[in-house]
Amino acid sequence: MRTLKVNLDKKILSSHEIRIGHNIMDRMVLLIAKNYKASRYVIVTDSNVNRLYGQTLLVAMTQAGFKASVMEIPAGESSKNMSTVMDITGRLLADGADRGTLLVALGGGVVGDLTGFVASIYMRSVPYIQIPTTLVGQVDSAIGGKTAVDLPQGKNLLGTFYQPRAVFVDLNFLDTLPDREFNNGLAEMIKYGIIGDEKLFQLLEEDIHAVKSRDSVHWVKMIETCCRIKKSIVEIDEREQGLRRILNFGHTLGHALETVSDYALSHGEGVALGMVAAAKLSVKMQYLSEDELIRVEHVIAHAGLPTRILASFDPKAVIDCLKMDKKKKDDVIHFVLIKKIGMPFVNGSINEQLIGDVLEEMKA
Repeated sequence: MRTLKVNLDKKILSSHEIRIGHNIMDRMVLLIAKNYKASRYVIVTDSNVNRLYGQTLLVAMTQAGFKASVMEIPAGESSKNMSTVMDITGRLLADGADRGTLLVALGGGVVGDLTGFVASIYMRSVPYIQIPTTLVGQVDSAIGGKTAVDLPQGKNLLGTFYQPRAVFVDLNFLDTLPDREFNNGLAEMIKYGIIGDEKLFQLLEEDIHAVKSRDSVHWVKMIETCCRIKKSIVEIDEREQGLRRILNFGHTLGHALETVSDYALSHGEGVALGMVAAAKLSVKMQYLSEDELIRVEHVIAHAGLPTRILASFDPKAVIDCLKMDKKKKDDVIHFVLIKKIGMPFVNGSINEQLIGDVLEEMKA
């Protein structure tokens, strides 16, 4: 089991460890018992993950002497809202959960974001642990302390910065991941290659089929690389005042596309389209070469992710959604662009017409 330490300005309760390995559930439970003591533990999970792993984790924790229970929510992005928050907090109150309770987020990005948000506000905050079961969660959303729920107007518009006490990445969870969900995680890995590690991008570019087979000899190292890139950025800029904004490469437009599609587009598909759009904008503004754009499009396509938008998408609706992006400042929408693979930067001077032109170009 590999361990990465997230050091956050000497904040004892915010600094924590990310542990990565194969088949680590038994060791995970022992480490929780030793290092993260609580009066009770509530495993928050969704209907899909509960069926596969929820009861297994509950039995392991109960046998280890924990006072533990499982709280299930419906699977899917539609659960990531204030109605579900009110339901979870109501159930916690009914069960007698107090400030001595520790929440365990067992699931993908929806469960992780939602559980972290509840933990940050319940009884003015209780601790939580992230156990991500999807590739998106393991390389991205479970790390960094961003919590959120969606509003009808857009994605992640209510949220907090609240760090978990620990993150446990068990690669065994990936064995049961559907292909579409696995590809969502590849979108995030490609993002890390583009913004922070050209060697990772080259590996994905040259050996994407081995990666997609899920038995690549590089697999643990690749996930560790993504975790290391994100934790290093978060250590410098925990609350996204500067450097951390580069992690939004592909996400600004990607979130807007997800919202306009009413989440028919998955997170990874939206991010993939957002990355292509950002690369195209970079070319149009003469920052990026056409050859580099082609590399970006090819690796995304070979990962099984979209590079073209359905003709039914209305560019104006997407731009209207962008105007409600939580990361905009005044009326300026900040886009992360690239000068080459491994060299991102934030640009806030892109006009609506240029964005609309790129969206029209990308229509299938």
